[in-house]
Amino acid sequence: MKMFKENKKTILITALLPVLPIVFGLLLWNQLPEQMATHFNADNKVDGFSSKLFTVVGLPLIMLGGHMLSALMTTIDPRRRNISNKMFSLVLWLMPFISIFTLTMIYAYNLGIPINTNLFGHLLVGLIFLIVGNYLPKIRQNYTIGIKLPWTMNNEENWSRTHRLGGVVWMIAGAFILLSGFITSFNAEWTLLGVVLVAILVPTIYSLYLHVQKGL
Repeated sequence: MKMFKENKKTILITALLPVLPIVFGLLLWNQLPEQMATHFNADNKVDGFSSKLFTVVGLPLIMLGGHMLSALMTTIDPRRRNISNKMFSLVLWLMPFISIFTLTMIYAYNLGIPINTNLFGHLLVGLIFLIVGNYLPKIRQNYTIGIKLPWTMNNEENWSRTHRLGGVVWMIAGAFILLSGFITSFNAEWTLLGVVLVAILVPTIYSLYLHVQKGL
């Protein structure tokens, strides 16, 4: 549990942040509707509602659960020595970032503040792709973080090459997703889905190529 001890302060802070929206939600309780908009389509229209209690309390707690599970899986990884403190910090800060970003958007919309939810969604996904893409080439073999395929897990060179390419692809995908959020002529849902699929498939196919053709 050395990783846990070395990062216990960060773990504590990042465990509190995902539930911070609960505090703001309770302060705004009387101003929020009983049924809150929580899901939006590509046209910035609401297509899903949740109760105020679930939105204010349930969603942040789900985020906290995801955060704690990610932290636990990383600390018990059999190859955790390959996971640097910087990489572990990325794991710890990712869910709090998503929680605060998402709940801020939901609260703002339900308070009647004009907000482009489609743009917010693209900003969130695009930033995640950019951040993860920047770190991918620096990740060493492990069972928790990275592009985990049979070929990458069995060959260190395959892992390294796949993650170098994956980093480039994910950063390009992130930049494209960010830009597409500002271009209304794009079909947002299909564009986002297509870019995400490409970002996943390109490194996967390349890794398989290295395994079959290069023996890696």
